[in-house]
Amino acid sequence: MKKNMLSRRLLFKGAALAGAAIAAGTLSTPVLAQTARKVVDLTHAYDQHFPTFDGKPGIEFEWAAEIAKDGYQLHKLTIFEHTGTHIDAPLHFSADGASVDQLEPQKLVAPLVIIDITDRAKEDANTALEAADIERWISTNGEIPASALVALRSGWAAKVTTPAFRNDDAGKFAFPGFGKSATDLLQTLDTVAIGVDTLSLDPGNSADFAVHNSWLPAGRYGIEGLNNLEALPVKGATIIVGAPTHRGGTGGPARVLALV
Repeated sequence: MKKNMLSRRLLFKGAALAGAAIAAGTLSTPVLAQTARKVVDLTHAYDQHFPTFDGKPGIEFEWAAEIAKDGYQLHKLTIFEHTGTHIDAPLHFSADGASVDQLEPQKLVAPLVIIDITDRAKEDANTALEAADIERWISTNGEIPASALVALRSGWAAKVTTPAFRNDDAGKFAFPGFGKSATDLLQTLDTVAIGVDTLSLDPGNSADFAVHNSWLPAGRYGIEGLNNLEALPVKGATIIVGAPTHRGGTGGPARVLALV
């Protein structure tokens, strides 16, 4: 009985704190619209073999302390910021944009919208999500919530252990991404971030990184290399982005979770 009473007190206390947070403007109502039934991990585990844009290992390990010698274990890590499931901060493509540690915390917890282009990606590896795809989603599912993160689902995460995640048979970049018409539209809809289950926000055959060069300098962020989007509905989930906080960072590996 004492345990049940304590649980009830904690529940009421949590509700009161959530109400205070909403009143203070620190959380948006859509984020707290429902109680989560499950947590889906949207993050790839990664090592030195994980695909990277430049083909170089994105992380390297070496032992700094070991049980046999030191009584505890510790790795020294060498990490490139843009590797694994990771954030692109505005600073990544602008000289004076926000660094990853400057991202506003309330923008790291957001309603999640998923737009699926899997069928098209099977036919065209470099297909882009365009404004027309967003308009069709809205026509079917209703308005995109304020302060949402909009993710492209292409089925590409299943390829992550194969060369096809990065390249086509000719060795050229080939993967889906956002088209600029889509991100231009999303900038008018109070969208805080975009995400992809591929190697880059732009399609593999992009010659000008149009999305990187317009979306990030506008003060918004992106997430590359998302996993498990197939386990989620196209609307109704909440995404939580565990952003790194190294000062002045242009981005970095992130633990990304979805509450459904």
